[in-house]
Amino acid sequence: MLEVLQIPVLSDNYVYLAHCSDTGATAVIDPAVVKPVLDAAAAKGWTITHILNTHHHDDHTGGNLDIQEATGCTIVGAGKDAARIPGIQVKLAEGDIFKLGNSTADILEVPGHTNGHIAYSFKQDDVLFCGDALFALGCGRVFEGTMLQMWTSLKALRNLPDSMKIYCAHEYTQSNARFAETIEPGNADLMERISEIDALRAKDIPTVPSTIGIEKLTNPFFRADNDSLATYLGLNAHDALNVFTEVRHRKDNF
Repeated sequence: MLEVLQIPVLSDNYVYLAHCSDTGATAVIDPAVVKPVLDAAAAKGWTITHILNTHHHDDHTGGNLDIQEATGCTIVGAGKDAARIPGIQVKLAEGDIFKLGNSTADILEVPGHTNGHIAYSFKQDDVLFCGDALFALGCGRVFEGTMLQMWTSLKALRNLPDSMKIYCAHEYTQSNARFAETIEPGNADLMERISEIDALRAKDIPTVPSTIGIEKLTNPFFRADNDSLATYLGLNAHDALNVFTEVRHRKDNF
C-alpha cells in the first residue's frame, strides 16, 4: 500500500508525498513549493524519486526544477501539455500505466480546467490524485476546455470505485459546501456532511481526502444527472450537460 503524506502549503494548496514502503520509491504530487516538500521527505527519511504533475499551473509545478536539482528525481506529466510542464521527462496519456515502486496508476485524461489535465488512479491502493479536476464538493473552473469536456471528465472520475480516496489539491471544501447547500438544500446526506466539515475546519483539520462514494452523494457537480437536483433548478435531468453548465456558472458567480 502507498503511504500518503499531506503537506499544506501556500494559502490552501495541498502537496502530497506518495511512498512505496517495499521499494522506497517516493513521488511528490503537484509541488507548488520546494522547502516544505524537501523538509517533509527528510523528516520521514524518504528519498524523492519522482514528481507527478496533474497540470501545468504554477501552484502545481512551481517546485519542479528545484526539487529535481536537489534530488535527481524524474518529472512526470501529460504529454499533451509537455511544453508547459517544467522539466518533464516522462510523458503520459489516457490509458497509460505508471509504476511507482510496486504500486500502479492508471492515467486518466480529465481536461476542462486545463486542456492537458491528467489524474493518477492507484486502484489497488484506493488512491486518486486528481489535481484541480475534482475537489471535495466541487470541481475546477473551466479555464481552457469546454463544459462538455469537464462534465465528461467528472463522469470518468465518478466511475472509479466508491472507496477510492480523493487527494485533491486544495482545501476548498467549506466554501464549496456553502454553495452546494444553495443547489440541493433537500439533500440530507449533504446537510450531514456540511456539519461534519464545519466541525473539522473549526479545529483546523483537513477535509481532504474525501471518497468517490461520498462525492456521488453530495457533490453537485457529480450529480448533474440527478433528478432531484435538476428539478430543484427547474431543468431537465435528461440534459445533464445543461444542468452541469448551470451549476458551474452559478458557482463561478457565487
